[in-house]
Amino acid sequence: MTKELAKSARRKKVAWGITGAGEMLTETLEVMKQMKLQYQHVVDIQVYLSKAGSQVVKYYKINDDLRMSFDRVLVEVDSNSPFLAGWMQAGKFEFLLVAPASSNTVAKIAGGICDTMLCNAVIMGLKALASVYVMPTDYREGTVYTKLPNGTRMKLRIRQEDAKNAQKLSNMENLAVLERPSDICKVFAKHFST
Repeated sequence: MTKELAKSARRKKVAWGITGAGEMLTETLEVMKQMKLQYQHVVDIQVYLSKAGSQVVKYYKINDDLRMSFDRVLVEVDSNSPFLAGWMQAGKFEFLLVAPASSNTVAKIAGGICDTMLCNAVIMGLKALASVYVMPTDYREGTVYTKLPNGTRMKLRIRQEDAKNAQKLSNMENLAVLERPSDICKVFAKHFST
């Protein structure tokens, strides 16, 4: 085994899931690139795109940046392919981060619905007592402004129902809810700082 392969084999793995949410997507990518650089000797970040996530990264024109920045980017085929749920249960990853998480994904996780790769991975990971972090786009009820791919701002109303689903996640064992991309830095520091 070469030194590079041996070094890579010793690094812990992180699974980063991207859903169909555009809100905070570009900011999250920048934070994750920073985490990759900061923890490059101890962490291997693998990216898992839901079907909708695959569309959104193209829509926001970050697909090429994502693929150039991370060695492994896999796209959902169905709820078990790639086999992220099984890998979460087997302890292959230090943690699973779903960021940003669309209101659809958050509602499914809150309701225990496992019909997508990322929802299945979260639920199966929690069953195996794995650490899971989710950053909902609809964190708090009220009005927010988001930036569209063309740079224009759009006013959105975060519905009470969506904020309640994010709150439900906060009550799940081994699942921590993040409010903003900068919170991801604390997660990496918790798991990898000595």
